[in-house]
Amino acid sequence: MKNERPPPKSKDKPAEKFVEGEDYYFDGGLMVLTARFLRKRGYCCDNGCRHCPYREEKQAVYNK
Repeated sequence: MKNERPPPKSKDKPAEKFVEGEDYYFDGGLMVLTARFLRKRGYCCDNGCRHCPYREEKQAVYNK
């Protein structure tokens, strides 16, 4: 079951900038998103992100 994604942000707002070390880092040539960034994004993409802050929430819902 996929989460519903929020609508895209308004194009009137300036895009927020990625901050290396806070929003992401590189591991073996791959960009890894941090829990801080994923929380700020606001939803789970169901791709099994390493630092997904929503994984625990999903497990709690499925274990009820």
